[in-house]
Amino acid sequence: MCGIAGIFNLAGEPAPPDVLARMIGSIRHRGPDSTGTCRDSGAGIGLAHARLSIIDLASGDQPMSSRDGSLRIVFNGEIFNYIELRAELQRRGRRFATESDTEVILQMYEEHGEDCVAHLNGDWAFAIWDARRRRLFLSRDRAGVRPLFYVQTPRSFVFASEVKALLQHPDVEPVLDVEALDQVFTFWCALPPRTMFKGIRELPPGHSMLVQDGAVRVWPHWRIDYPDAPLSLGERDAAARLLELLTDAARIRLRSDVTVGAYLSGGLDSSVVTALVNGISGDRLRTFSVTFEDAEFDESAYQAEVVAQLGTQHQSVRCSFDDIGRVFPDVIWHAEKPILRTAPAPLYVLSGLVRDAGYKVVLTGEGADEFLGGYDIFKEAMIRRFWARNLDSRWRPLLLKRLYPYLPNLQAQSDAYRRRFFHVDGAELNSPFFSHLPRWELTAKLKSFLSADVQRELAGRDAYRAAEAMLPERFAGWDALAQAQFLEGAMLLPGYILSSQGDRMAMAHSVEGRFPFLDHRVIEFASSLAPRLRLRTLNEKYILKRAAGHLVPASVRKRPKQPYRAPDSASFFDSARQRARCGYVDELLSPANVRKIGLFNPVAVQKLADKARQGNVIGARDNMALVGILSTQIFAHRFMSRSGGWS
Repeated sequence: MCGIAGIFNLAGEPAPPDVLARMIGSIRHRGPDSTGTCRDSGAGIGLAHARLSIIDLASGDQPMSSRDGSLRIVFNGEIFNYIELRAELQRRGRRFATESDTEVILQMYEEHGEDCVAHLNGDWAFAIWDARRRRLFLSRDRAGVRPLFYVQTPRSFVFASEVKALLQHPDVEPVLDVEALDQVFTFWCALPPRTMFKGIRELPPGHSMLVQDGAVRVWPHWRIDYPDAPLSLGERDAAARLLELLTDAARIRLRSDVTVGAYLSGGLDSSVVTALVNGISGDRLRTFSVTFEDAEFDESAYQAEVVAQLGTQHQSVRCSFDDIGRVFPDVIWHAEKPILRTAPAPLYVLSGLVRDAGYKVVLTGEGADEFLGGYDIFKEAMIRRFWARNLDSRWRPLLLKRLYPYLPNLQAQSDAYRRRFFHVDGAELNSPFFSHLPRWELTAKLKSFLSADVQRELAGRDAYRAAEAMLPERFAGWDALAQAQFLEGAMLLPGYILSSQGDRMAMAHSVEGRFPFLDHRVIEFASSLAPRLRLRTLNEKYILKRAAGHLVPASVRKRPKQPYRAPDSASFFDSARQRARCGYVDELLSPANVRKIGLFNPVAVQKLADKARQGNVIGARDNMALVGILSTQIFAHRFMSRSGGWS
């Protein structure tokens, strides 16, 4: 894992070395072990790299050149099947100067051109300068684990792992894109290629691009897909195959020249990964977890059961309300976007614990919920469809109450309210977004806090149109579960889970996360299974429990799905003392500051802050609004100060 950056001056002017140095210096947290730059002054290209040394510690420095010097690469990530690819290339007569996976990418590009990415199993964002063809080739991994951003100025094409590096270029101004804010306040993330910064683009997951002769071409090299007919496998064979794939995915993700640990949340997914790694690794596995002082969010009892059964060497960090409030500005600085929940903050604290323990790599359980049917939203959609078929039923609505025991407001409401809230309406059954309408509509209520100027700017714009543009041609023919899973896997997973909760929080402390469930072989196999094997009635991740449930304690296997959450408004306001926990909270939410930045209605924000100060913010809407407004204010304060603009 590393940080990469580059400048391609289209008229051939030399890339300025001081700008390259500032760009890579701004993301040194991604690669604190070494930095390197290279320039081809005649071609106008400059590449920069900040290295987190994990594979081939002695000779894997970047930028790296091909043997004849015609290719140069900067690479962020890991290619987990590099050993097999290297052996294949050697059989073809190729020789290697290093033991690194970076050199494997270069030689695969020499063999296959842009199609080299189809052979890679890994998480990557890389750029290859091809001097012979005078073109720049960039690519991003299938699931969107590693980030890659770019901007086109009148003179240059500039790219980097994080936006803050792009902002070091003198031609790049940080102007907030209010349409992206509109998307965050609908989908929890901006939809690529749009980012929070006007004119700055994100290369979407599973996409590659070419920059040549002043033109930029972007295309998908992989997409999430669901076949017309599921695999004709029985449960036993499907479970055996899934376990085989997961075991191999975990095995190759242990490839490292440094010691690898694992995150252990106490849920099924991380427990399965921990068990698999523990069975493969010859050493006693080191595991890490976060616990909470609030019992509503704490899973330490389940973590302890897994540790006791597997015998890992475990360490946890207790995250208090004050801890979340204290680190929240740093969380937004690294996330580079507003967020609607505080959940990334404990993960930021956790990655600090991992780094302090001397670890650079951890395996985690992300991806299982999205591709194996684990989220409550999938069960919720099933219940809503079930209720819609008999709207007069008195007991079908009770299933929704059972689904969300941790939402007291929902428990107290009438069936009529729940019917409106959950969009149990036959007219909406055919919407491509049926599964996500309740979540998105609830989130969109936060836009009532936007200022009159921003609301005028957004008038007539429909955030759903951008979502519709992301849907594959075959989407309408997929079953209901596949449609819902696609929306999670293609939107929220890369846009929020893997970025704001994943890459950015881990790399803030120079820690690399690896995800066996996001091995593309696992995703493709899971997507090819019959829906009933992913979600059996209301039994989530059914086939995973069949495949690997025996590896973890029965209490973990049988426990109801508990989404990872953290305290929201209580992290910023101490209701017992009726005051903010941190000084920046009162400052950024003050009417004067809200009015100065201009994105929100100062009166509405003041009322919300007063409610939080008195401990009266208890519903999901107000909690999301408070976190969303505060994070946006932090974002604008940290990133927009150079231009002070939004558009």
